[in-house]
Amino acid sequence: MSGCDHRHLLVIGAQRCGTTYLSRALDAHPDLTMARPSPPEPKVFCDAEAAARGAESYHRTWFAHARDEVLLGDKSTSYLEDPQAPRRAAEMLGEPEVVVLLRHPVRRAVSHWRFSTANGFEDRDLEEALLADLRDEQPWDPGRSSVSPVAYLRRGRYAEQLAPWTATFPATTHVLFLEELLADPEVLPGLVADVGLDPGRLPAAEGAVVNASPGEAPVLDASVTSTIEGYFQDSNARLADQLGRPLPW
Repeated sequence: MSGCDHRHLLVIGAQRCGTTYLSRALDAHPDLTMARPSPPEPKVFCDAEAAARGAESYHRTWFAHARDEVLLGDKSTSYLEDPQAPRRAAEMLGEPEVVVLLRHPVRRAVSHWRFSTANGFEDRDLEEALLADLRDEQPWDPGRSSVSPVAYLRRGRYAEQLAPWTATFPATTHVLFLEELLADPEVLPGLVADVGLDPGRLPAAEGAVVNASPGEAPVLDASVTSTIEGYFQDSNARLADQLGRPLPW
């Protein structure tokens, strides 16, 4: 037992896959409240010391605003990439609902590059940056970010990142795709029902883009796109096998 008296929901990633949009949509449900302030993301389960402070500290720090909501939600995209985070979450929270939002990994990589460029982490052009990550892991400053801001392709290998979470929470891990979330108005109510809330109490979705990168998205050269898609082929196949369904891309 975790010793925690609340039900919890974790939106664990991936980065640049619409998690901010999803967390705001969930926060609008009267029976769910997300951690505040946001930003920043809590990232508690990426930090052994922070996780060791326990549930009381977690609630006091991030959910002081909570009233009578059924679920307390934490959106931290770094959780998906940390193989120790599921164990830490289980020790504190027991069996939270875990929501993973994924996106076409090449489109995610382009959005990631745009975000890193806009926030001063990147000065290389798109193709140079992506191909460099394809060749080798790129150096980065842990003092400036909790995870690598230049792991454009590695962070799109979802199958291996997802495995520790599905192993720890096999019954409560919910995997969604951004492409389907935006195209199908039944996806969000379906998720709400799956985590035990009444989808009829969900306000109408606004549909506006949230946390979009500035400017126009650049277009990759066709040969570069082909090379990068080849890099993701085995990971995508494993992901489809894990989920037992074809991927929307």
